Formats: sequence, C-alpha cells, structure tokens
Amino acid sequence: MGNLTVAVLGKQGYSSSLAKKGTSTDITLYNLKKGENTVTLVEPTRYPDRMAPLFYACSIAKKAIVVIDELNSTLGESLVMLQCCNISNGYFILQNYISPDKILPLVKNTILENYNVIADDPIALKEMLLTEAEKITPGTSTKVEDSLGTVPVDHAFNVKGIGAVILGVVTKGVIKVHSSMNVLPGIKTTQIRSIQKHDDNFDLSSEGDRVGLALKNIKVGDVDRGTVLTSDPAVKSSKQVKAVASLVNYWTLPIKEGMVLHLGHWMQVLNSKVEAVSHDGDWRKPKLTLSLEKEIIHRPGDLAVLMYLEGGKLRVAGTIELP
Repeated sequence: MGNLTVAVLGKQGYSSSLAKKGTSTDITLYNLKKGENTVTLVEPTRYPDRMAPLFYACSIAKKAIVVIDELNSTLGESLVMLQCCNISNGYFILQNYISPDKILPLVKNTILENYNVIADDPIALKEMLLTEAEKITPGTSTKVEDSLGTVPVDHAFNVKGIGAVILGVVTKGVIKVHSSMNVLPGIKTTQIRSIQKHDDNFDLSSEGDRVGLALKNIKVGDVDRGTVLTSDPAVKSSKQVKAVASLVNYWTLPIKEGMVLHLGHWMQVLNSKVEAVSHDGDWRKPKLTLSLEKEIIHRPGDLAVLMYLEGGKLRVAGTIELP
C-alpha cells in the first residue's frame, strides 16, 4: 500500500497522540504504521518564528489536520499557506469551544472550505488516517515518463558502514534500487544502494512514498535539504524566473522592484530579488522578473510559493509558475 503524508498545524506536539515521533529538526516527523499501511505526520516545529518550516510541512503533504484553539494571525497565515500549496483535503479540529461558524468565513471560496470538521478524538482520527492510507494504490503505470522518479531531500546524514542516507518523499514517478540519479543542483550523480519505507526494505518506491535512501558515490555534504535526486530529464535548474504571479486576496502590498521575496518549491526556500514588475491593470497578477541567490530545481510549469518575510502578520504573498 502507499503512504499518506499529512501536515499537522496549529498545535505543536498534537501528532504525539497519533503516532511515534521520528526525525526532529525545524520540522518534526511522526510515523504511524499498521500492517502495510503507513502515515507520515509533519509538524512545523519552529513556526511561527520562521516561515520555512510551515512551507516545508505543507509542501510535502497531501492532506492537512488543522487544530484550532484560537483565532489569530498565525492560524490565518497557516490557512493561506495550505491554499497556496494546494492542499485541498483535510480536517479541522476545534478546541476551546470554537464553533464551526467561526471558521467557515475564513475559508469561504477557497479549497479549504471542503475540509471536514471532526471531533478531537485521536483514536478515531488514527483509524481514519490508516484507512485513507490503505486506499492509496502505488503507481503501476508502464509509461516511461511515469517511471522517472524525483525525490526532494528533506534530511541527510551519514551512517557508519553505509555512507550517505537521505530522507524524502517521492514527488513523482518511481525509483528503484541500483538506479542512477542526478543530484541537483550540480552535475553529480549517485546510485541508490537501498530503499527503506518506515524501516522496511523495498526494491522500488512510487509517488507519495516516504523513503530513506542509502546512496553510493556521493558524500552527505552533497545532499543537504533542498537537493533533488531525479532521473527525470524534464527537471531543470533556474536562477532567473520571468512569469506572472498570483497574489492572495488577503495580500495588501503591491510587489515592487527591489523587494526581496522567498520562493518555496519542494524542499527549497530561496532568496530572490525583484528585478522588474509590470501588470495589465491588476496588481494582484504582476509579471515578475526574479533573480535568485541560488538555482531553484523544478519541472516546467510547477508552482512556487512567494513569501515576503517583512510582510507583518501575513508573510505568504501568493504563487508563481516556474518556467
């Protein structure tokens, strides 16, 4: 069966009532397993002090659990991030006597209005998540393009006697043991020594799977967070982005030349400077020219999230299509 990755927002440590705590840095992973069914819960540990953990948690998730015990700007920012990351499937858990009618106006006319309000019952929620994971069918396509796998790295470390090991989620395609993969950015390649999913060994892994990969011919310093392993020739590097952005309705500040924006894509959050701005009468749809501090790795047409760290109570500005 497949793996379900879920962003858990709003209450630090809530996932401990659902699953076993695993890797913890600025994001914390929790692992739930029953038979062949697995669920990975991701919490943005260092949010709201830092924006990147919130983006990372939402970027790798297919579903969200939002625990609401207070109506504040942090909740609002989290909801906007879920919208920009296109997380259309999720649950609201309401605490402190907050009623659903207080939440509905916040998500009206967004993809979040399809979220279900559920009881604060960890036992029942755990079973619901495992049931959803059971319904996920691993990729079985025979198309060449569907067999070209891509794994953005979220953690990397060295294991004595094995070498470099990375953790990540297969974002597209299929990866196999002994496959050769490009290490981007750069020109290095690596070979997959072994694949683990929730501590079990597998010969292959498909889209949505949470994996640990032992790698050959590469050092751990070459595969830190943001690195992308891929066999897909369509995946590219860009250091300049020229495209039309879409700013969220709550955003009140027009984008101007000279502003420093952060682009979030996969497990990358990169600085960029606005070199040029133009629009056809709608400042919420500006055409931007962005010069990036480092190369961003992506497929043509992927969406990146725009963040402005000086934005005050809302730091999520919108999205932009990568060339």
